[in-house]
Amino acid sequence: MRLQLIDDTTMNDERNNPKNIGAALTAASCALLGTAVAAKAEAQELHRWFFDTALLYYGESDDRVQDLSATIGATRDFGDERSLGLTLTADTLTGASASGAIALDRPQTFTSPSGNAFYTTAAGEVPLDDTFLDTRFALNVNWSQPLGRLYNVSGGVGFSTEYDYTHLGVNLGLSRDFDKRNTTLSVGLAYSQDDIDPVGGAPLPLSQMLDVGIQSNKLSTDSKDVIDLLFGVTQVLGRSTVMRVNYSYSQSSGYLNDPYKILSVVDPVTGDTITRVPTVGLSGPDGVYLYESRPDSRAKQSLFSEVKHSFAGPVLHVSYRFMTDDWSIDSHTLETRFRWPVGSSNFIEPQLRFYTQSEAEFYRSSLVSGRALPEFASADFRLGQFDATTIGIKFGHRTAGGGEWSTRLEYYQQSGDVPEEQIIGNQSGREQYPDLSAVILQFAYRFKLQ
Repeated sequence: MRLQLIDDTTMNDERNNPKNIGAALTAASCALLGTAVAAKAEAQELHRWFFDTALLYYGESDDRVQDLSATIGATRDFGDERSLGLTLTADTLTGASASGAIALDRPQTFTSPSGNAFYTTAAGEVPLDDTFLDTRFALNVNWSQPLGRLYNVSGGVGFSTEYDYTHLGVNLGLSRDFDKRNTTLSVGLAYSQDDIDPVGGAPLPLSQMLDVGIQSNKLSTDSKDVIDLLFGVTQVLGRSTVMRVNYSYSQSSGYLNDPYKILSVVDPVTGDTITRVPTVGLSGPDGVYLYESRPDSRAKQSLFSEVKHSFAGPVLHVSYRFMTDDWSIDSHTLETRFRWPVGSSNFIEPQLRFYTQSEAEFYRSSLVSGRALPEFASADFRLGQFDATTIGIKFGHRTAGGGEWSTRLEYYQQSGDVPEEQIIGNQSGREQYPDLSAVILQFAYRFKLQ
């Protein structure tokens, strides 16, 4: 289970989440872009453990998804630019997640994902599945060392487990310095296999939600594979400016559906969900709802660029990311951060990020009764068109012992639209793509031990 979408540069809401293997890939390759300089700067600190700890809270408005996450990372410096990194993360999620069904002027009843119970949403509200609950544990191990004078290699493994999801991944990165180490080229490769074991089983695509206790339309576990490639270059542009550009390619194949997302089947004139009557003696949905269907493969390409410039104290970060995939989703992310020293041991860092994306070619707010079913369809808001803005600020303090603690507060606001041609009848008078806001609060502490 995953967080309700904010944009794809932050958290992801999928309960069968494509795990962020990109993070592992970054650790194996992108991070190499700066390790050589950092290792030399820390030469006097050999044979030490360095620790990074963080506690993060993410909370959506209207009692939707809440997440509490704790992370501890440890790096052992073995000298000669060789290091071992360990990261352990535990988080727990609760709240309600949008199911994909449309809002109606009457209450709606649904069968829960387990198939053993039902729940009801109020009239006029976008249906939310309030059975959202999960705990995740993740462990990542990474090793980095030089190969000769100009090369650096990194490799690692990652494992995470949830109630309905298991992830196992490996990654490898290689970088080479040029031009007196003013230029660094890097390449990274990562592979993961994810096993999905949805609560109640994985539903057949576009099959109908059934009554409580009847699960004939669900299968057992399924899986998917993800391969990521990354090519990067970092260039020193002057005494105070560094630029980084990365190109990445990701190929996913296998089970890419969200087993908990559904679509409403609606009347072609009124736009209201077609009603149904549960089997005598049983409880179940009072409308016709079909489970979503997505393609079994997805190819994504992205281009990321970042410039860091020091103003003899303050440091400006500006980055831009473009992503496109074969589901017809294009996204743009623009972010800026400005780290401003306050005295000799404190700093503040305001942040601003804009994100926008187009909808997937198979995004449908609902399906029309009597029409032939498409091969693929999903009403998942994360696959729709939306814009998002994040504003935040970070405050940090360096301790006398060489450590650093910081706190970060962000506010996230998302708004989207259903394509006008998909609005039918009474749907025009109801909110079908509600705005979403969230607060993110993080406390972090970095220290080192002999």
